[in-house]
Amino acid sequence: MALRRQREEDAGGERWLEVDASMTGTLTFKDPVNLQINGQFEGTLDTKGNLSIGEKAKVKATIRGESISISGSVNGTITASGRVELQSTARVNGKIISPRVIMHDGAVLHGTLEMLGAAGERSWMTSDELARYLEVDASTVMQWAQSGRLPALQEGPDWRFERGKIEEWLAHEKIK
Repeated sequence: MALRRQREEDAGGERWLEVDASMTGTLTFKDPVNLQINGQFEGTLDTKGNLSIGEKAKVKATIRGESISISGSVNGTITASGRVELQSTARVNGKIISPRVIMHDGAVLHGTLEMLGAAGERSWMTSDELARYLEVDASTVMQWAQSGRLPALQEGPDWRFERGKIEEWLAHEKIK
């Protein structure tokens, strides 16, 4: 069983739920909470509010949240709707997806970083994502891309579509 305790920050009086034990599984919070992981965790963390991975924490997980601060070790995919902050002691092996990333001197990221648009949307889409977005078949998207009808970028055999250019294209197509 995980040891849980609450602490109150000196400045601002925010309450934090701290987890200091080893846990495996899924933690899901539907309401905003300030959560700090100080021990070991393996599984899925799905939070609202602030999530802090302590300096001695070892986490192997898929993490989703709003604001995520990492001081310890994380292996996995981290997705934040607000921001991810890597403190100087952070060690991340995996993928970070967020509109805002702060990386302090000394922090280490082995993996990929994907920046999202201001509304939390990926700025690039695959042909399948664009097909779902436009509510057409993927083969139609491919035909439009190959014929030059759609603004697209070809990378080897794959096509990528920039969301902003697709939005402009849609606006102009509606006018015609």
